[in-house]
Amino acid sequence: MTAATMPALGAAAAPRDRWRIGLEARALILVTAVLLAFGLATLYSASAFEAIQDGKDSAYFLLKQLSGVAVGMVCFAIAAKADADLWRKYAWHVMGLALFLMLLTVLPFTKAIAPPILGARRYLFRGSIQPSEFAKLAVIVWTAMLVVKKGEQLRRLSKGLLPILLVVGALALTAALEPDLSTVLFYLLQMAIIVFAAGARIGHFVFLGAVLSPILLRETQRLQYVMERIMGFADMAGQAHAKVNYQLDQSLIAVGSGGWFGAGFGEGRQQHGFLPLSYDDFIGGSIGEEWGFVGLTVLILLYALWGWLGFRIARQARSPFLQLVAIGLTVTMIVTAYLHIGVVTGLLPTTGLTLPFISYGRSNLILSMLMTGILVNIGSTKERVIGEGASDPLGAAR
Repeated sequence: MTAATMPALGAAAAPRDRWRIGLEARALILVTAVLLAFGLATLYSASAFEAIQDGKDSAYFLLKQLSGVAVGMVCFAIAAKADADLWRKYAWHVMGLALFLMLLTVLPFTKAIAPPILGARRYLFRGSIQPSEFAKLAVIVWTAMLVVKKGEQLRRLSKGLLPILLVVGALALTAALEPDLSTVLFYLLQMAIIVFAAGARIGHFVFLGAVLSPILLRETQRLQYVMERIMGFADMAGQAHAKVNYQLDQSLIAVGSGGWFGAGFGEGRQQHGFLPLSYDDFIGGSIGEEWGFVGLTVLILLYALWGWLGFRIARQARSPFLQLVAIGLTVTMIVTAYLHIGVVTGLLPTTGLTLPFISYGRSNLILSMLMTGILVNIGSTKERVIGEGASDPLGAAR
């Protein structure tokens, strides 16, 4: 061996770090792939008729969703391979970006890029971007970062829960101005779960709940569409709210007509112009019609399995910050899915929540895949590869 060859051999044998995906993370990827594949098939079935009615190709919505899948897969791959602890370093940047994007949807001089759609300004660039979806990740990452930083101060109202509420409340205020009250409540729920998991006092939640309840009640009464939905849900059989309940009634007809095993893939009738947004906010109704009670039950169990794996990953997380992030991501995904299913089956008042991995909407799809990628990284371990076929699992920690 000559001296000239030694540097090259040394460079080739230089240690490098790589992530080894854990068992729970692998299972999570599999469950996500099943949901995504089922979602694409269901979306095509639920949207083909409306696309044709609009003079477009039957696969119009499917192709647009596939573009979201492509971007989502890139985000998933990056998030799965990048150390999730980096989110703690850039938590303030993520929150600042979320606040900026949310402000763009409500400022009076930004209507050119955030025009009203169906009476609300929730999207940028003609529906291409929905900032409120990205803000869900910001709430999780920023809240987890701050509660870990505060430590024991979290148990003091003035230095713990209150400052966190002020920042998340500012984000929620922009959502209220869109208006989107369900998103306001969702941000507060995300924050509360993470802060509670970190050890905040229950008494502080009770106190702040008592203070904020009148404000939320006043906002609910101010927003006519919210009151109409609540009153319509309370009086589902009454004729006074027939117009408000039309979408829910059609969803219940779809789910009911599906019976035990459904009408069969592509055989649904309600999506032929009867059930509004049968491929988006009410895609669960289309699933109930085509796949029946059994299909909806399997779907519920798949989301339950996704959640169980997410909590398993959280329990084994390598730091308190990542544990709280994993809890926040898992709760966000599962609550969103079950609220959607609850709405389409008439168990909850109508609200505009999508079904993760299945409903049409690229912002939510990309966010869901990004969150899954972060969970996969949290469920992975870093090892140092010393050379070909050799590794040192503890090398990265030394």
